[in-house]
Amino acid sequence: MQGMEDNAGVEWDRRYREGSHRSLMPDPLLLSAYEDFVAPSFPKPGLALDLAGGVGRHALFLAQRGWAVTLMDISETGLAEAKRQAEQRKCCITFELRDVTKGRLPASTFDLALVFFYLERQLFPQIAAALKTGGILVFKSYTREQLKLGGGPTHPMHLLERNELLGAFASLRILHYRETLRDKAVAELVAQRIS
Repeated sequence: MQGMEDNAGVEWDRRYREGSHRSLMPDPLLLSAYEDFVAPSFPKPGLALDLAGGVGRHALFLAQRGWAVTLMDISETGLAEAKRQAEQRKCCITFELRDVTKGRLPASTFDLALVFFYLERQLFPQIAAALKTGGILVFKSYTREQLKLGGGPTHPMHLLERNELLGAFASLRILHYRETLRDKAVAELVAQRIS
């Protein structure tokens, strides 16, 4: 397992150097969740976590709206690009080069947590616990249905089962949930910690 974890950073560094996963456009789910749930819940921006945030497309979006964002990622190359983009935009973001499967996420710290196309099931309880009471989670990743469409991940450890996120975050108040097959097979969850 150690070798796989160490290789993950090297693999993502390679992908970023080759130009993969370099978009700075926020995911449509973040845009709609921000308008429908985040902004109304937090008229004054708070603390946000962008978990496995890569080149920072979502961290930049939040920082430009006044959020204090911590971007955690395993790739030095991805974080270097995120830092460069933040400097260009004069955004203040905290960057952590970190394998999030080692150590623990800080508990009851964040008003908002984002997880996009990163699936590490052992972190589900920590992600929920990292939210403050009232904090919101926005989570989107591939489902097993992606195998029928081609492209994207193929290993089951990187694909959600039907309704898996609902069960994984059952302790949170579900604000939005859907699974889609259009273009990509994904599950989308917006949920809030109520206690």
